[in-house]
Amino acid sequence: MKNKSYIGLSFVVLVFGIIFIPKIISIIKSGTIVQGDRIDAISNHKNGETGLVTIGPVPKFELTDQNGAKINDKTYLGKVFVVEFFFSTCPSICPVMNRNMVDIQNKFFGNPNFGIASISIDPENDTSKVLKEHAKIIGVKSSNWHLLTGDKNYIFNIANKGFNLYAGENKNVKGGFEHSGLFALIDKKGNIRCRKDDFGNPILYYDGLEKKGVKAIIEDIKKLLNE
Repeated sequence: MKNKSYIGLSFVVLVFGIIFIPKIISIIKSGTIVQGDRIDAISNHKNGETGLVTIGPVPKFELTDQNGAKINDKTYLGKVFVVEFFFSTCPSICPVMNRNMVDIQNKFFGNPNFGIASISIDPENDTSKVLKEHAKIIGVKSSNWHLLTGDKNYIFNIANKGFNLYAGENKNVKGGFEHSGLFALIDKKGNIRCRKDDFGNPILYYDGLEKKGVKAIIEDIKKLLNE
């Protein structure tokens, strides 16, 4: 019985050698022996990729800034920029967002490839003149930080359908408006980008109210500037 087992085992080894050894030799010669997800990730890292997720293109828009200039999504092409929705008389989260956005501005001040778009959801009050004064109050210094105004319904559409960042009127809350406290990060090609959370899921947008979110977006702005 042992002899038969040895014969059977020898036969299996022989068949394996005939079928698979030529293939292994061919793979080694062609240099494809180490392909796979992990190798791809290492390769991407070496090529300068950021590891940030692409969510989709920024919605098209055209609005007027604090200086009366027409600003649109094409204005920011070639620049990394951050988008927020706010209003100048906001009594709740906007002052916090303003301070954090100023910190972001100061981190990249003087870099012509970085910009900010702050879009008012109360454009009937926030005229260019009002926004120009508000810019001085909150500390806007960068020529690439545009505080934007326009038609209210048009802006709500950009926020709610374009970015999926909630903005709306609510007479029952202080200030009369509600909006998200999140910041959107856009790359030089006009794509919304973000990092992944600890579970590997895209965060979509960055918390504009907490220092942790501000720290994260600053880190990722640096990555996109180097792309």
